[in-house]
Amino acid sequence: MKRESRTVDRSHQIESPSPRHLPLVDLLVDTRAELMELAVASGLRVLTTMLEDDRTAICGVRYQHQAERHASRAGTVPSEVVLGGRKVAIRRPRVRASGEEVQLPTFAVMAAEDPLNRRVVEQMLVGVATRQYARSLEPLPSTMTTRGVSKSAVSRRFVAKTAAQLDAWRSTSLDALDLVALLIDGVHIGEHCIVVALGIDHTGRKHALGLWDGSTENAAVCQSLLADLQSRGLRTDRSLFVILDGSKALHKAVTQTFGQAALIQRCHVHKLRNILEHLPEGQRAWVRAIVVRAYKQTDVATARRLLQDLARRLEDRYPSAAASVREGLEETLAVLTLGLSDRLRQSLATTNAIESLISRTRHVKRNVKRWRGGQMVLRWTAAAVLEAVKGFRRLKGHKDMLKLVAALRARDPQLGIAVSVENVA
Repeated sequence: MKRESRTVDRSHQIESPSPRHLPLVDLLVDTRAELMELAVASGLRVLTTMLEDDRTAICGVRYQHQAERHASRAGTVPSEVVLGGRKVAIRRPRVRASGEEVQLPTFAVMAAEDPLNRRVVEQMLVGVATRQYARSLEPLPSTMTTRGVSKSAVSRRFVAKTAAQLDAWRSTSLDALDLVALLIDGVHIGEHCIVVALGIDHTGRKHALGLWDGSTENAAVCQSLLADLQSRGLRTDRSLFVILDGSKALHKAVTQTFGQAALIQRCHVHKLRNILEHLPEGQRAWVRAIVVRAYKQTDVATARRLLQDLARRLEDRYPSAAASVREGLEETLAVLTLGLSDRLRQSLATTNAIESLISRTRHVKRNVKRWRGGQMVLRWTAAAVLEAVKGFRRLKGHKDMLKLVAALRARDPQLGIAVSVENVA
C-alpha cells in the first residue's frame, strides 16, 4: 500500500520571537560588585533626597521669599552615616538658625551609634573575630570612604555595648515577676566562677535573673547573688521551689536567704552521676536501673523504699556509693511531694534548663584567647545569656504550672508563713 505524502505547511506557524536583551540588566548581572554599587548608590541618593526634604521643611522652599523664615541654608559639610555595619562618608546639608547648627531628623537617625554597636555585638556573638569583622560585611565600592571596621574600633564598640547591657540587666526590677521556681548554677571561665540564676514564673516562662562573679562557687558568692536578687524584688516571704545540682555552697546560701521557705530539689542527673562514680563499670547498669525507677515513681514512700533498699545492698561492698545514695535523699524526692504531672515533674527534677543556658556561654566565648579581668568575663557572660534569652521557650509541662503554684501556696500555712490575699488569689 502506497503511503501518503504528508507535507507540513509551515506558512501559518508563528515564528518564536528572538530573545530580547536589556542592556542595563546585562551590565548589572555581570558581577556582584556592580549590583552592590547600584544598591548603595541608589540608597545614598534616596538618603540625600530625604536630607534635602528635611532642610526644605525647616528653611522653606529654595529661592522663594518667606517673611517668617527662621533658618537658612548653609551649604554642605562632610559627615558619616551607618550603613551595613560600618560608617560611610557623605555630604550632609547644613541648616543654621540664630547662629547655631540645626540638626536634621533623618540624619540623627541614620548617624546613630546604637545600630552599629548592636551589629558589632551580634557579629561577635555568632563567632566573628574582631580581625575578621570587615570580611563578614557586604562589600562596598572601592571609591566609598568607610570607617569603624578596624580591630580596635570593633573591640571598643563591643565593650561599650556589652557594658551597657550588663548594667541595664543587673538593675532591672524583679517586682513584676511572679516566680515559683529558681535554678542556680555556676560556670568556670578562666580564673573566675560566674554564678547564674534562672527563674520560672507561674506560666512556665523562663527569666534570666542575674549573675555574680567569684573565684570559686562558694557560699559568699552565692549569697551575694541572692542578696542582689532580693534587693531587686525577689520575694523571700513565701515558698519557692529551688533546683540545685548538689553544691553545698549553693545549698547553704539558699538556706540562709530563704530559710524554710525554700523547697530544695536536688538534680536527678547530677545525683545519679555522683552515685555511679563510686561504682566499678560492671555494677553501674543495675544500680542505674533502680535509681531511675525510683525517680519515676509517683508515690514518695515507694521511691524512698527503693533507694533505701539500694543503699543497704551497696553497704558492704561499696560503702561510698551507699553513702551517696543516702546523702540528700529527701531533697531528691522533693518534686514527688507536689502531685505534679509526669511531664512537669521531669522538667523540675533536673537543672537542664539552666545547663542549657550556660552551654550557650561556652559557645559564645570560644574565640576569646585571654581573659583580662572579671569585668570582661561578666560582660561576655551577660551578652551570651541575653542572646540565649531570645530563644527561650516555656518549660515543658507548663500547662500544669497551676498545680505547682497551688502546692507551694498550700505549703505556706504549714510553715507558719503569713498568706496574703494576693497569694490566696
